[in-house]
Amino acid sequence: MSLLAPDVADALQDWLAQARAIDGKSPATITAYGSDVTGFLRFLAAYRGEPVPRRALAEVGSREVRAWMASERGDGLGARSLARAISAVKAFYRWLSDHDGFDASAVLSVKAPRFQPPLPRPVAAEAARAMIGTVEAQARDGWVAARDAAVLTLLWGCGLRISEALGLRRGDAPLGEVLRITGKGGKTRIVPVLPTARAAVDRYLALCPHPQGPGDALFLGARGGPLNARQIARAMELARMTLGLPASATPHALRHSFATHLLNAGGDLRAIQELLGHASLSTTQAYTAVDEARLLDVYASAHPRA
Repeated sequence: MSLLAPDVADALQDWLAQARAIDGKSPATITAYGSDVTGFLRFLAAYRGEPVPRRALAEVGSREVRAWMASERGDGLGARSLARAISAVKAFYRWLSDHDGFDASAVLSVKAPRFQPPLPRPVAAEAARAMIGTVEAQARDGWVAARDAAVLTLLWGCGLRISEALGLRRGDAPLGEVLRITGKGGKTRIVPVLPTARAAVDRYLALCPHPQGPGDALFLGARGGPLNARQIARAMELARMTLGLPASATPHALRHSFATHLLNAGGDLRAIQELLGHASLSTTQAYTAVDEARLLDVYASAHPRA
């Protein structure tokens, strides 16, 4: 009873194609959307005892949606993952109701479970400097040391995602005062480049033994192919064990550090949102909660009456 009706499977693929081509959703988002909505549709088939044809999707009510949510929670799905799944189902239903001309309010009105999103866990400035120095010192080859240091400097100094840093091309260098970065959802932003970041990339290029054309990846692996994000993550794993840093000291944590450093220096929240490429200001506002949490910790540990 888990199979989808052919016309429903076609509808799902049409919706995903639009999300990919028109809405600019990333491949990871498309995969998650497809998995979440397929899971819901398969639950409906089991719930009703037969595959549900496309015309019958208009008849789905809030009771069936809540039954699916209860089933997912019973299988151990967390509140955050379930909230993402119901968001995908609602997006599919908005698209389907627009195409098939029915009222989807019964599905759209179901509330997602509340959850407390985890706060970003940035790396302190001193730890970030130590991390870059340790990653550089532990590499066997000089050019690899310069490469790893350059990548981490871009993450910390420019707030890039690891995928964005590794997506740079040789033609982007030498870096100018700003970088034009295309991030999630195809959104483009302008990011200032610190002189230390430009110098780190220049040093890496001066030592890199592999020939590169303008369209080749800027950062290369040991054999001359594009550098894999896992290699940078592994280098940071080794460095944080040496330094005694927590497991949260990841490449993405350096991006968090970029944001919190700007915020602590009085940076405008809207400007930080633009620099990070966040679609929603609420995502950027999480860094204010980090700052408040740190202040409360300081208060609790230092106040005479604490």
